[in-house]
Amino acid sequence: MASSAYEEAGTARSSEELSSVQQQCQNSEALAEWRSSEQVENGTPSTSPPYWDCDDDDDAGPKPSELYGKYTWKIDKFSQINKRELRSNAFDVGGYKWYILIYPQGCDVCNHLSLFLCVANHDKLLPGWSHFAQFTIAVVNKDPKKSKYSDTLHRFWKKEHDWGWKKFMELSKVLDGFVDADTLIIKAQVQVIREKADRPFRCLDRQYRRELVRVYLTNVEQICRRFVEERRVKLGKLIEDRARWSSFCAFWLGMDQNSRRRMSKERSDSILKVVVKSFFIEKEVTSTLVMDSLYSGLKSLEGQTMGKKGKAKHSDAEEQLVPIVRVEKNMFVLVDDVVLLLESAALEPLPPKDEKGPQNRTKDGTSGDEFNKDSIERDERRLTELGRRTIEIFVLAQIFSKIEVAYQEAVALKRQEELIREEEAAWLAETEQKAKRASGKEKKSKKKQVFCSFI
Repeated sequence: MASSAYEEAGTARSSEELSSVQQQCQNSEALAEWRSSEQVENGTPSTSPPYWDCDDDDDAGPKPSELYGKYTWKIDKFSQINKRELRSNAFDVGGYKWYILIYPQGCDVCNHLSLFLCVANHDKLLPGWSHFAQFTIAVVNKDPKKSKYSDTLHRFWKKEHDWGWKKFMELSKVLDGFVDADTLIIKAQVQVIREKADRPFRCLDRQYRRELVRVYLTNVEQICRRFVEERRVKLGKLIEDRARWSSFCAFWLGMDQNSRRRMSKERSDSILKVVVKSFFIEKEVTSTLVMDSLYSGLKSLEGQTMGKKGKAKHSDAEEQLVPIVRVEKNMFVLVDDVVLLLESAALEPLPPKDEKGPQNRTKDGTSGDEFNKDSIERDERRLTELGRRTIEIFVLAQIFSKIEVAYQEAVALKRQEELIREEEAAWLAETEQKAKRASGKEKKSKKKQVFCSFI
């Protein structure tokens, strides 16, 4: 595609553009129509672990594939349209009705085609309704690689029941291969997001997910790396403060073994709630992929703990990482002593970045299936690796923060005891001084009495 996959943040027709404008993603050579997702789906069967290629989950709720759908809108006689706005027929996705709305001459802007996704029956829905969805809109070019795509993530509700792009593309470019036989074709992919507050959730249909991975893998990697590096720097500063680190180690080693074991684990649901709150940002299009990466990482941890068969072979870089956490029933448990893990995490970098990121990929028409299979496997391994390490560092940080609170309380208690001892010592010293002064006065008084008796 010739233009960016995420050109501007989505906007409602009645509101200003979103404050968080995404970084434009240049990936023109890698993507054919719908970014070759059909070719990917029909390529060589994957040898990935099961959790990479399915959307099964632990409960009976709807799966991502059941909340996903496509819609194609063909607008005939496009050059003869003189209406200010035009809307498609309604279509169903995820149990909700939607339609596409376009402004051929622009909505509150000039020289641009404006395009929005709208909730079809928003005026008839119950008060308090909201639909959370990720969607991709494409205006199709005769050359599929030049089709114009934009992705966004949005919570639809009463005041924002339509969302999209006022400046989807310049009108001067519409006639450049996009209108064929006076017909304009617009395609939509809509993924309704099933929110799960208690854990990282798999929320994307696998085909749509693969398509987004090829565009946003680099962005996901940056988010995960930034988090891990920030925690590593913080731990490094703690360890460099030798006095404080020695004090903490003495506190930890001074605890009995049962207490250390108890403090080295945490309920998984309580930690995963914080994970979702930390990484899922409703206005960031990459949030769903970050969640998906964390989901795969979590499944990898669970599989590693239970010794599941069929797990894919890790890359050499991944094998070098020292494990930090294992999963036991509903608990995250540190695999080693917290002091050793903190020192290891502070010094151990993540594996090097993948040099074959999406921005460097080109599709070879003579070996498309092989390329798709290899790139999918590489991307999935990378997502799982990033997700697993991010969860491990997150768990370590959460458990350490709990231990640190206990340490600070112990330090405060020790300091309080020292102050009490100092106050007691000062009081005893003052009491002795008073006793000495009183004894001295008594002796002087007795001498005076003896002297007066003598006179």
